Amino acid sequence: MRYLLNLLYGVAIVLYSPKIIYRMLRHDRYRAGWGQRLGRIQRRTPEKPCIWIHAVSVGEVNATRTLVDRLGAQLSDYEIVISSTTDTGLARAKVLYGADYAVFYFPFDLSPVMARAFRQIRPAIVLLMELEVWPNLAAIAEERDVPVVVVNGRLSDKSFPKYRMVKFFISRMFRKVSLVLAQTEEYAQRFIALGCDKEKVIVSGSLKYDTAQTDGAVNGAPRLAEQIRLGAEKLWVAGGTGPGEEKMVLDAFAKLKKQNGLDDLRLAIVPRKPERFGEVAASIDAAGFGYVRYSALKENNSDTKGKPTVILGDTMGDLKKFYSLATVVFVGRSLVPMGGSDMMEPAGLGKCTLFGPHTFNFKQTVQVLLAQEGAIEVADENALYEQTLRCLKDDDFAEQIAANGQNVIRQNQGATRKTVDAIQQILYRTNNR
Repeated sequence: MRYLLNLLYGVAIVLYSPKIIYRMLRHDRYRAGWGQRLGRIQRRTPEKPCIWIHAVSVGEVNATRTLVDRLGAQLSDYEIVISSTTDTGLARAKVLYGADYAVFYFPFDLSPVMARAFRQIRPAIVLLMELEVWPNLAAIAEERDVPVVVVNGRLSDKSFPKYRMVKFFISRMFRKVSLVLAQTEEYAQRFIALGCDKEKVIVSGSLKYDTAQTDGAVNGAPRLAEQIRLGAEKLWVAGGTGPGEEKMVLDAFAKLKKQNGLDDLRLAIVPRKPERFGEVAASIDAAGFGYVRYSALKENNSDTKGKPTVILGDTMGDLKKFYSLATVVFVGRSLVPMGGSDMMEPAGLGKCTLFGPHTFNFKQTVQVLLAQEGAIEVADENALYEQTLRCLKDDDFAEQIAANGQNVIRQNQGATRKTVDAIQQILYRTNNR
């Protein structure tokens, strides 16, 4: 079975290689880390037992923050190492953890590659954020008596039917998982349906609630305000946007300014994908607005000479700063069918938060926020304009939405403690066999 799987992986790599080459040449991706992807990984303190955390991309990396902090405090005898699959995920992990922990690309799930990675990392436990269970990883971990735990477990409405179609092939892999800590009861039942033992699936809540800041100033936000010369004007922030949304936002922004006496309104657009920064800059230019790239201000550590109408957030890791300065927030990848971006962050900061109908990646959070009137769902571009206008004109309404949203985030925090307690129990049982 393992040989057949490796053969299938090989065919997939050959078929996918033109896309890899294109992205290397066009977007400067996949150029680094090939030794790590092939299992050549160096730890910093190999004499210690090791906790290996894998988070596929930026969102999952961000969700590890409270977990890593608590593990580092309560399990200081263990070295923590963090892997990610994407370039952006690795870059974010290095920003968060590079000074203290080994950060590396996730190795390919080819059996010789994964076996080499296990020999070099020698993990005492493997923590997989949200899902990311791979057949050879699960099999090699079982052979080496290394527990595998799915943390912050989630199977979305989009991914679950796809996994269920191939349940015959993957149920054996899921049975090798030692524990699933699911975000919701619905996700827990989905993991069980795919083959996880019922006794090994626990509802722990979402770590992302814990990572959402709900009080205090955001580090770096005052400096950002100085750099973009933000005074008493209102700032509309469109964060984590996807293809097609920036034009909708810019069109709505133009109507807000021209038709409603909001001459001093300013806009910050922060696209989700860095390879789209140039494309979005061209869209802003085509819309006829004066704008500045935040990267130019950040790299030169300078302020703008004037007050640009639009700010393009073309840097990684600064979205929270923009949210903290916002009067109203639109959370992107939701007016287009891309599953949404993280709306917990602006809601936790006490911001009036709007998003579109396509939020299947945040289904539970959306349900709770809408049920408690802690956010506003907009069906289309016209609704985005109308509801944003209402929030900008009616301060009492906007403040109530913001307060409700912040309360929702606070009420749902606590998953980190439950997660670390469960990990400690597994490590105790493993060490005392």
